[in-house]
Amino acid sequence: MRSSEPKPLHLLCGRPMVLHVIDALAELDIDRVVVVVGHGAEKVTKTIQEHAPEGLFVDFVDQHVQRGTGDAVAVALTAFPDDDEDDDGDLVVLPGDTPLLRPPTLAAMVRSHRTADAAATLLTAVVDDPYGLGRVVRDKDDRVSRIINEIDAAPEEKLISEIATSTYCFRRSVLAPSLRRLSPENAAGEYYLTDVIGVLHDAGYPVVSMIAPDPMEAAGVNDRAQLATAEAELRDRINERWMRRGVSMLDPERTYIDTNVRLSPDVTLLPGTILQGETTVALGAVIGPDTRLVDCIVGEHAVVEGSVGRHAEIGAHARVGPFASLQPGSRVAAKSVVPPFTVVEDNE
Repeated sequence: MRSSEPKPLHLLCGRPMVLHVIDALAELDIDRVVVVVGHGAEKVTKTIQEHAPEGLFVDFVDQHVQRGTGDAVAVALTAFPDDDEDDDGDLVVLPGDTPLLRPPTLAAMVRSHRTADAAATLLTAVVDDPYGLGRVVRDKDDRVSRIINEIDAAPEEKLISEIATSTYCFRRSVLAPSLRRLSPENAAGEYYLTDVIGVLHDAGYPVVSMIAPDPMEAAGVNDRAQLATAEAELRDRINERWMRRGVSMLDPERTYIDTNVRLSPDVTLLPGTILQGETTVALGAVIGPDTRLVDCIVGEHAVVEGSVGRHAEIGAHARVGPFASLQPGSRVAAKSVVPPFTVVEDNE
């Protein structure tokens, strides 16, 4: 992997990318989550264990040699006991680089899978420019027959606009046998999970698809440009959610809020506001313009204007700035005023 490529722990809105993917499982009734790790496994494992949704059991398996997505799923299956009574249950497979997938979409895919009593269901999307993505090929009866990767696609197949998102729901009992029938005889010399769709179709198993309501949900993150696109989309979602909960934003496009930030109703965020980490802002506070707070606590009806703060606490009805700097550990007393161009140090 090139150093310029985003890694699973790259932050999007203050949260590692892989955790956004795990968050998509929130609306599913699942027994366990298995994460396949490779390079940097120890750091990835530690981060997920510390920040995964509460109550979610996460197991880890190591893919020592990177031999493709099919091999990765085969490795993941080793985390499931052979004598599991739910051998005919369902397995959801997600790639680690699609942080925009919404929980309701994933839940709808699983419902579609079970309603159709399918062996496999794949989430697809229709896009204007499918270059570089796997195309969904259908048979004469318009049933999903296989997925063809860009590098292996014929010219007419490259014209297909329906693409596979690498998100699946499989009937567990048919997945392992299908994986054993994969071959690395392709341009990349890898075991493609996409080939399982063709294996199941050719064996007569029902394979269905569900088109994602928003193609953006299918967007993968393979470079820094795509990382920025995903970041912008996530920020739009976060801002919309807070505005619907009673937070005022004069210019949402210039307001940046991390995933773990907590805001009370009637908070006002002025243009250029950046709230990061575990920052909390209480009822009626006004932040901005051009203010950055990291891991700060802001009391009710406080005003923080044109200032920066890190690991600081601002009391209720206090006024800070403009051009003030709150150093780590500093506290601003309730109803007090921090004048312009003031540096507030740790006062303990």
